[in-house]
Amino acid sequence: MKLDEDTIAAIATPMGRAGIGIVRISGPQALSIAEELFKPKRPLKHLKSHRLYLGYIQEPETGRVVDEVLLSFMKAPHSYTREDVVEINCHSGFVLLSRILQLVLETGARLADPGEFTFRAFINGRIDLTQAEAVIDLINSSSERGLYLASQQVKGALGEKIRELRERAVEILSRVESVIDFPEEETTVLDRAELSSSMGHEIIDPISSLIGAHDERKIWVDGIKTAIVGRVNAGKSSLLNRLLDEPRAIVTPMPGTTRDVVESTITINGIPLRLMDTAGIREVADEVEEIGISLAEQKFREADLVLVVVDQSREINSDDLRVIEKAREKPAAILVFNKIDLPAAVDPKGHLHLFKDFRTVRISALTGEGIEELKRAIEETALKGEMELSVSSIAPNLRQAQALKNAKASFEAAKDALLQDAPFEIVAFELKAGLDALGQVVGETTPDEVLERIFDQFCIGK
Repeated sequence: MKLDEDTIAAIATPMGRAGIGIVRISGPQALSIAEELFKPKRPLKHLKSHRLYLGYIQEPETGRVVDEVLLSFMKAPHSYTREDVVEINCHSGFVLLSRILQLVLETGARLADPGEFTFRAFINGRIDLTQAEAVIDLINSSSERGLYLASQQVKGALGEKIRELRERAVEILSRVESVIDFPEEETTVLDRAELSSSMGHEIIDPISSLIGAHDERKIWVDGIKTAIVGRVNAGKSSLLNRLLDEPRAIVTPMPGTTRDVVESTITINGIPLRLMDTAGIREVADEVEEIGISLAEQKFREADLVLVVVDQSREINSDDLRVIEKAREKPAAILVFNKIDLPAAVDPKGHLHLFKDFRTVRISALTGEGIEELKRAIEETALKGEMELSVSSIAPNLRQAQALKNAKASFEAAKDALLQDAPFEIVAFELKAGLDALGQVVGETTPDEVLERIFDQFCIGK
């Protein structure tokens, strides 16, 4: 994607039957296109910026009315893209929206690429890259907390913090370069220990805090990967259906019914969970079921949280033991004793050595007994009792966190170079590398291929 002088247009709302649909136009011809297609109900000499006008979209050649619309014009630079922008608010329907867009394209615009409106806002300096990425998070938010975090990023909270860090780093770099350029001047003598300490407190420590906030962000924005695991017929699919409150997975008395991974997203007490119902783990000869078990083990490894389902109406066997031992390797796991509506065959007290390291919950996926307790356990385990709902409003995504880790490594290398009496040229080199990494967070030094990957995630029209 590259910035050009084209005027772009796209449908900015989901296609389908609805009350309102929007066709968005941005670029130097936006106003002239609007004036050619739009006939206001009241005569106007020209469209004024940031006004809403009632009128009709007409076919230029025939004068045939296509729809009654509300049209708005936003004159550059006071618009989303910092270009002239026109938005046509019409009735929503696939044929209607497509026809209006077609007229706009025939009148001089071209179809926008995915994310091109936001790309133009970024390239024209209205927003930085962290704000552009936050737009994706706003659209994809699966929890209220995630929505709040995304809204803070859209306001520029992270970008502002990065700019503060860069200013401090530039100040330190300028002092180092003055020593390199004027080594004989008394005024350029630096206290290496003092400069190293300043770098630690003013740059490295704040970066570490931002990196830590990324882990918190995963919970609220990305959701927690939660694998439901256990032996066959332990009630994993029944538990998934009970948590979703709908029959999402097939449930039968036949062992090995689940051959694939069934995934769905729910929110429990504000926390988004990406639930994965997996095949029962056991030794099998059937090739198809073996593939399902292989997928189950893969999801087991990828999960942030595992719900180990144990059928308490049957004796513990080697398949149960295998799953429980694997669960010990996970950062968070809950033992779910299912089928408490049936006579018990498992005595938890007799297996203390197996269960002592886990939080345990007793449920009946069939009747729903214990499900609320399980939800509380999931919430407390996910938050680990440490993460407050007032988590920092500045939470980097994965790409930003990686760039911050690179910046931290470079600044730490500069700090070590200072303390080890290394040449100031080495210190300056590491400081510049750190500044470059910080610039990648906000888009000032981000490679073109990375920008393309980011904006390709957008839908056309945003």
